Amino acid sequence: MIIGRKPKIGIAFGGGGARGFTHIGVIKAFEEYGLKFDYVAGTSVGSIMGAAYAAGKSWQQLYNIAKDVKVKDIRTNKIPLMPSKTDGIESVMINALGDINIEQLKTKFSAVAVDIKSTKEVCISHGNLAKAVAGSCCVPGVFVPVEFGDMLLCDGGLQNTIPADIPRYFGCDYVVAVDCNKSRTYGTDSSKFIDVISCAIRILMKSNAVSGYINADVIIAPETKRFKSTSTDGFEDMIEEGYKAAIDIMPEIIKLFRKRKVFKSKPKFKTADIEFV
Repeated sequence: MIIGRKPKIGIAFGGGGARGFTHIGVIKAFEEYGLKFDYVAGTSVGSIMGAAYAAGKSWQQLYNIAKDVKVKDIRTNKIPLMPSKTDGIESVMINALGDINIEQLKTKFSAVAVDIKSTKEVCISHGNLAKAVAGSCCVPGVFVPVEFGDMLLCDGGLQNTIPADIPRYFGCDYVVAVDCNKSRTYGTDSSKFIDVISCAIRILMKSNAVSGYINADVIIAPETKRFKSTSTDGFEDMIEEGYKAAIDIMPEIIKLFRKRKVFKSKPKFKTADIEFV
């Protein structure tokens, strides 16, 4: 039993492609209530938004950055069925936040990826920010794996699409998680290469999203079914959905921030299959 210490509260931003624009609306709600988190974790698009949030960017600044980003800026290869390099993602990060290391962010941050050499989940808390985020966003078949040290990184959603366990590992007593892709489980009638690969990844992500719900104390889950994860259409509507979902559950989040007197620390989870960088 620990008495008289303020709890540390973490935020985990989940993956979901373009549906991650909902994170901006969630951040807008946090700002309106003056909420500050002690640790930020993100997977895939959640690592982009999470890194910007950890850098101290406001929701309005995020909006201004995101509104000009087009799919063609991210997926730069024009040859059908050929994966793109992640240069576009890295350029977005560098232009928005600078060519910096993760340690330079205002709030402690981790990006979650998967090393296809070891097949392990990788929690990246040090090193070049743009490279780490690019690795976290590197969807297999869509992007070329990212070299990061001696690792080859792919999308963290392959193993941990809602990384609520990561802030907990780094000492957070409570964790709020954002699932921007709760309708992730849908099939496809297409036999095209990209459509089949995308469907396979969604099936994988369905199972590992469960751990995110288990490790979070509060889940914000915007309704994003009507939006495509591969299109920026409906950009402003996605932000509004994120905002509404956060406001709806805000009383539960506020309760976490008011638990100031007495609480029990939760045990850390097993980390045998995670590499920490």
